[in-house]
Amino acid sequence: MSSNVKNNKKLTLISLVLMIFTSVFGFANMPRSFYLMGYGAIPWYILSAITFFIPFAFMMAEYGAAFKNEKGGIYSWMSRSVNPKYAFIGTFMWYASYIIWMVNVSSSIWIVFSTAIFGTDTTSAWSLFGLNSTQTLGLLGVAWIALVSFISTKGLDKIKKITSVGGSAVALLNIVLLIGSMAILIGNGGKIAQPILGIQSFVQSPNPGYQNPIAILAFLVFAIFAYGGTEVVGGLVDQTENAEVTFPKGIMIASIIISIGYAIGIFLCGIFVNWNQVLSSENVNMANVAYIMMNNMGYELGHAFGLNKALCISLGNWIARYVGISMLLALTGAFFTLTYAPLKQIIQGTPKELWPGKMGELNEDGMPINAMKIQAIIVIFMILAVSFGGDKAATFFTKLVLMTNVAMTLPYMFIAAAFAPFKKKTEIYKPFEIFKTYKSGLIASIIVTFTVGFANFFTIIEPAIKKGDIASTIWSIAGPVIFTIIALIMYNRYEKKVKKQKIKQTA
Repeated sequence: MSSNVKNNKKLTLISLVLMIFTSVFGFANMPRSFYLMGYGAIPWYILSAITFFIPFAFMMAEYGAAFKNEKGGIYSWMSRSVNPKYAFIGTFMWYASYIIWMVNVSSSIWIVFSTAIFGTDTTSAWSLFGLNSTQTLGLLGVAWIALVSFISTKGLDKIKKITSVGGSAVALLNIVLLIGSMAILIGNGGKIAQPILGIQSFVQSPNPGYQNPIAILAFLVFAIFAYGGTEVVGGLVDQTENAEVTFPKGIMIASIIISIGYAIGIFLCGIFVNWNQVLSSENVNMANVAYIMMNNMGYELGHAFGLNKALCISLGNWIARYVGISMLLALTGAFFTLTYAPLKQIIQGTPKELWPGKMGELNEDGMPINAMKIQAIIVIFMILAVSFGGDKAATFFTKLVLMTNVAMTLPYMFIAAAFAPFKKKTEIYKPFEIFKTYKSGLIASIIVTFTVGFANFFTIIEPAIKKGDIASTIWSIAGPVIFTIIALIMYNRYEKKVKKQKIKQTA
């Protein structure tokens, strides 16, 4: 009887597609992509869906079904498929990406805060203790991470409810974008702000920084990053009704909806934003472009229907405020969760002896208090190092976003590369298979690993080759390299400790 109840609650095709969509689709990816590539971003989103999103989602589904009872998440997957050392390096890189994310968001969240309060980004004029705006945002970022870490150590995880409220508000932004841009198109008699000049508009970027082939190829990492969250698919197989048929169909439908959704969203941005008039200013950067564009949408909406300038500005500011409030709620909820959730998973999944001192201990509430304190110190050090580096705000935020993209996409290579050994091991029970043969699994593993590696390679070398900006290239690889070295040191220390224990036991 109980099994029948469980079956009734399983995901249908529509609910599966909706769950994948809400986990993967990100509103901010569209304005950011339009800022970098204009309409030229669209083909890259379609390409990355074919070479990354679809095959990687299928891999996650197979992993998730095979290791559904394992607590260690991706560590268990890679440990069983390859070996524990490989798994720890890949998992530690995955965890490191959240460190970079926290460094990024601790400072950039103040742009969201400013937009939520004032309807526009005023952070370029902020100053504390006579410091410039970049340094001021760095100090505010330090205060933010200290506060969130302190509250999270108290186990107040009810704050996570903010995430669902913010997530719903952000989801509504897609409807605001669609309705607003269509209304502007009608109000302007079918005229669009960013003109389409034949096929070249979908190949070339209006951004002067994205004119050469290497820069354009580097954009692929942004497209891959837009499909982040695919890992969640791994835990949905056993929750899906008639998974053998429904699951592959659900992933295909979701991937088509998501890739087309991104393509349409990027195109809609061109209805109300002329790149040269709105986005060419030095004050526009990767952190504030979504708010600037949505503010402009409000202004153009009022203008299209004959409102005076003051009302147009006010309408733009109120739409930007809505964007700011939505993103602030979502980011705050996510931040509280991510200060402990990835850390807790990696500690629970790996051997206790890997962690020095009391880092591997959880308190009575299941919180890794000691590890969270060390994490906060590392994040604060990195925020200060980047914000007091003397760069302008635009360079500062671009650097952080690049660091985040590279660090967050590299673990995908580890997981994808481990898929071929996973398929080869017949002793691993695989209740759900989309890639029916080892050869098909190997091809998928190579395609995804190559796509992510290719994108990251060009992202990393692009600043050095294009502008001779070796510093930015070093920043792009610094995080991943440092954390890989730390992972190797920790694992070698663990191996020596285990070896000593075995010698003692046999003596």
